[in-house]
Amino acid sequence: MATPHPFTISVRDIVRKPGRMRDAELTAPFGMKVGEGLATVLPEQPVDLDVRLESVHEGILATGEAFVTALATCSRCLVEFDLDVEVDFLELFAYAGASETDYLVVDETVDLLPVVRDAIVLALPFQPVDRPDCSGLDPETGERLEPGTEYVPTETIDPRWAALQSFARDVTDDTSEDDAPASKKE
Repeated sequence: MATPHPFTISVRDIVRKPGRMRDAELTAPFGMKVGEGLATVLPEQPVDLDVRLESVHEGILATGEAFVTALATCSRCLVEFDLDVEVDFLELFAYAGASETDYLVVDETVDLLPVVRDAIVLALPFQPVDRPDCSGLDPETGERLEPGTEYVPTETIDPRWAALQSFARDVTDDTSEDDAPASKKE
């Protein structure tokens, strides 16, 4: 048997004793990078876990919350920042042979690592922002825009299309008879 990691919790005292429960708290790192893209939890980052373990007829019901700080990169301005992540989870660890499930009570223990890891990965934002009013980067200079700043592009005209500008002015200045009121056409 492999050495259990910190997210493996013994449930020997409540196994096959429906109605019994206990609470557990632990703090430990995942030991691996969790998440991809712009928000990840680093291997050494501690995860705080509060869990209630309840014995039911089918197995052990684990209900809890996990808290961790992820390292994120703002999708607008590319600044790195710490992102607090809080998730709730609820999972049944079935007794062997009780039902078809992904999670089982093994050697009177439950392994919360995949449950907590999956819940945290699903809670990580796809496009994190360092603050709600982040204006991003100036596309011309690459400098970070101040909050509330809107990018107003400077209008540059491709020299190949410059000749059409005079045509546009001619059309808007045209006051031909077709546009004259009906009383003047008589």
